[in-house]
This record gives sequence, C-alpha cells and structure tokens, in this order.
Amino acid sequence: MTSDTPAPLAEMSLAAALATETVVLDGGMSNQLESVGHDLSDELWSARLLAERPEAITEAHLAYFEAGANVAITSSYQATFEGFAKRGIEREEAARLLALSVGLARDAARQARDKGVAHPLWVAASVGPYGAMLADGSEYRGRYGLSVDELERFHRPRLEVLAAAAPDVLALETVPDADEAEALLRAVRGLGVPAWLSYSVEGDRTRAGQPLDEAFALAADADEVIAVGVNCCAPEDVAAAAATAVRVTGKPVVVYPNSGEAWDAEARAWNGRSTFSPDEVLGWRESGARLIGGCCRVGPEAVASIARTLGAA
Repeated sequence: MTSDTPAPLAEMSLAAALATETVVLDGGMSNQLESVGHDLSDELWSARLLAERPEAITEAHLAYFEAGANVAITSSYQATFEGFAKRGIEREEAARLLALSVGLARDAARQARDKGVAHPLWVAASVGPYGAMLADGSEYRGRYGLSVDELERFHRPRLEVLAAAAPDVLALETVPDADEAEALLRAVRGLGVPAWLSYSVEGDRTRAGQPLDEAFALAADADEVIAVGVNCCAPEDVAAAAATAVRVTGKPVVVYPNSGEAWDAEARAWNGRSTFSPDEVLGWRESGARLIGGCCRVGPEAVASIARTLGAA
C-alpha cells in the first residue's frame, strides 16, 4: 500500500484495507536481530530480548517499516507463560513482557512516522504454536499428544494478554496441525480483536498431514478471522495453498514463506539455499493473496523488493 500523505497508525482497520488493497507484511524477526549481532540460540529465541534488549526489537520493526512493510509482527511468537517460567520469570512479569511486545511495535511505528514513513502501518501480535514453546522443532510436526481442549487452555491466557494490549490483529501463525487451529479458533472468541490463521505446510497438507482444504474449512465461518493462509513454508508451496484458501473460505489470504532454506532443529541451523524471489509475489496475488511478506531468513531488502513489485504492478 502507498500513500502520498502521512496517515495515522491504522487509520482504517486492517480488515477494511484488505477489501481493496494488497498489504505488505514484514520479514523474519530472528534473522534481522541476528544480522546485527544478537545471539538467539536459547529456547526463548527472540522473545529473550523482550527482557534483555527491548530496544533491539523496536529497531528490527523499524527496519521493516522503513523497507516498506505495512504490518509488524511482534516478537511474541515464542513468548509464553510456560516458556518464561522455565527461565524463572514470574507470571506477572511474563504478562508484562507479552504486552510489551505489542508496545515495542507501536513504538517502531511512531518512530517510522517521525522519519517520514507515509504508508499505513498496523501491528500483528504473534501467537506461535504449542511446539514453539517446546523449542524442539515439534512446531514443524504438530501431533503433540494433547487434546483440543488442552491446547485451548494453553493458548487462551496469553491471547487474553496480547488482546488487552490492543494490537490491530492477532497472528495465529505457523500452525502445524488442524487440531491446534481448532483450539486457537476457540481461544480467540470474545477477545474483541480480529485474527488471521496461518498454517505451516508441506505441499498440499499441514505439517501434521491433514489436507489443506479441510484445515482451511475450520476458519471459513469464524467471524473473528479476517484472513487465512500459510507461512514458514517453502515459497513453492504458496500459490496452490493460497488458491485453496480462497476457494474454501472466500476470505483474504495471508502468505509469508521462508527463504526456501531448511531448518535443522537438532543442529539449530539453516541448510540449503534460498529459493525466495520477490518476483513471485505477483503470482501469489493472482492466486488470492492479500497480505504478502516473508518469514524466516527473509530480511528488509527482500521486503523492500516485495513492496516495490506490488506497488509497481
């Protein structure tokens, strides 16, 4: 999205914007933080910096806003009460850090405005899957051995805290399993904040192996959900998934794949080569995508190219 004059943060709702515009998402938080020297090798990943270096998170958001992103996805992906408790952080302080993740993105938006960024800006509060808290790669498998009810009880408390911090949207992201999606859809009811639901996929199935048409169907009638789609997947899986999401739900589609490299959870390292090309975004938009960005290993330069490509088309 572009504008000739500065507009206040979220001058319109994100849902309203999606009715007529394509919105640019940011890229990977972790790779941007690592690129400026931050060590994210522990189980809290980027969420550790909420307590130790919050200004670094604001700077990362700002880099993406200046690159052309309309939406900052907060650093709360791996931030949970349980994960913080493992580090000796009490529940009250954990709640403060969760809310802070939204505040830091808001701060970055204000700084972007002060620096002359004129395009519309929104904040999406990241809600990662249960497996992200385990920090063992199971968010790429799903099937944790928990019931839908148990997963709902896990997600609801932090969703309540994040919603109270007033983001523009809740990003239910990198969801590997339709059972967890069902739990998340239950957990967002009544919070008063819209959400998007984004699966991590392999081919035409969730990481847990469910057909995507069945997985997307769970959100088709969910009033809280303003977009559905995929993230943290291979770029080549995006177009078909986007088309399926449109066909099944009729909702705007969100897509933000990885660079194409593969994550080795045991070695905690990326392998392979990047296959992400900003030129592909026009095809994704033709398939129905309305929120487009990047996930792991996709940085500000690529987001700037996405913004230019979409703005020129």
